[in-house]
Amino acid sequence: MVDGVLFVCHANMCRSPMAEFIARRLLRDLPVTVASAGTDALDGAAMHPYAIEVAAGTGADPAAFRTRRLRPEHLTRAGLVLTATRRQRSICTALAPAALPRTFTLRQFARLAAAAGAATEPAAPRADSPLRAAVAVAARARGRLQPATPDADDLRDPIGGSPADFRRCAEEIERSIRPVLALIGTAG
Repeated sequence: MVDGVLFVCHANMCRSPMAEFIARRLLRDLPVTVASAGTDALDGAAMHPYAIEVAAGTGADPAAFRTRRLRPEHLTRAGLVLTATRRQRSICTALAPAALPRTFTLRQFARLAAAAGAATEPAAPRADSPLRAAVAVAARARGRLQPATPDADDLRDPIGGSPADFRRCAEEIERSIRPVLALIGTAG
């Protein structure tokens, strides 16, 4: 397992690559790698043109990005798996059951990270990396919070939408990554 975050969506053309590029920018000062994959992706396709615009806005060049289909080894190597939807979370845990404790929807993990960051209880036992410590803290918070409604966990797919829909999706991704960033920064 590496200190990496894996973002997973359906085709690895919109949500997960936008999350990958946004997270790379936000997590650049932490010892964490970032990647993405799709549960139903075709290997080697280009990112959606509107997602390319979002990714380019991070300061990176998304021209070389190519989609990749999710494989069990991607899940077993990742320190944290963040999916766009509950369905994709289920697919991930079916492909690699050992990844269950570190697999969440992005929005779910953001809620858990925010709750863990606001908690006054003692910190989780020291882990060997900030990312693993953050996952341990969020996993503990998972047992304390009431389940959310399904629409609170799923990140809407902007496919078929306008550039504004893609920007709104990217803004939701960034809002969700910020508490993750804060938890990784404080948990380690």
